[in-house]
Amino acid sequence: MIDDRTGLFTIGRLARATSLSVRTIRYWSDEGVLHPVTRSEGGYRLYDADAVARLELIRTLRELGLGLDDVRRVVAGETTVAEVAVTHVAALDAQIRALKLTRAVLSTVARRGSTAEEMTLMNKLARLSTAERTRIIDDFMEETFGGLDTADPDIRTRMRFTVADLPDDPTPEQVDAWVELAELLQDPGFRARMRRTIEFNAADRGPEVPPGTSLWFMSRLVQLAAQAREQGIDPESPRAEEVLDPLLGNADRAAVLARMESAAHAEMARFRELTALVRGTEPLPTHAEEFAWVVAALRARLAG
Repeated sequence: MIDDRTGLFTIGRLARATSLSVRTIRYWSDEGVLHPVTRSEGGYRLYDADAVARLELIRTLRELGLGLDDVRRVVAGETTVAEVAVTHVAALDAQIRALKLTRAVLSTVARRGSTAEEMTLMNKLARLSTAERTRIIDDFMEETFGGLDTADPDIRTRMRFTVADLPDDPTPEQVDAWVELAELLQDPGFRARMRRTIEFNAADRGPEVPPGTSLWFMSRLVQLAAQAREQGIDPESPRAEEVLDPLLGNADRAAVLARMESAAHAEMARFRELTALVRGTEPLPTHAEEFAWVVAALRARLAG
């Protein structure tokens, strides 16, 4: 009710005017968010008419998820609603990203039928900070490309762009791909195979070698193999040599075979697939059948 002698509101009267509970108003008052203007002779808190509007503001801010400290600062005039909103939006964005990541991890666990150990590892890898994920990628880049980018200064930049980081709003498929990619990037065996492939490519580069020569060579081999497969040419037949000889010329067949085996390794193909999945793009063709044809043809020539 209103105290007749002062015209002020008791907590009960405020509760009826705002449809808030007495308990809630008392709690906000105890926390210093809503201040009484005075107390009655019996010690009861009394509030002025402006308390109704302040309570509406407090309720709105609380329903929007603001903490009592922020609400207290707004009511006290120490900050504006707009300033608090900017900070709160950033905090909500972080919470939303965390929730989406949790959902993605759980979806992957459910789809995989993962064990508790696998789920723990997956959650740990997925929740790595941006800096920690960057460190994994940078360590891989340094061990794989260190000292090899002098002949082709852009090679590290191109690969660094290829090795995608987990986006802020990942799908379950992207989380799944990132977890597998992170494990692959840290695998010493894969790093050694990747470095060997880069060494092959770097050997074709230099001041006297036109840019893109290495890529052209591999692309041409794939084209020739595709044509041979369409024509039904057996890679172990003499006709296969006729297909490859014009391109290979006097090149060391054993060296070319080693290079093809390095580029055609199953983990290399999977690496390309995973980076595309994390980036949210369609995986590039692996040309697995064409690579296999060239490898088989070279092995037959060397064996013969």
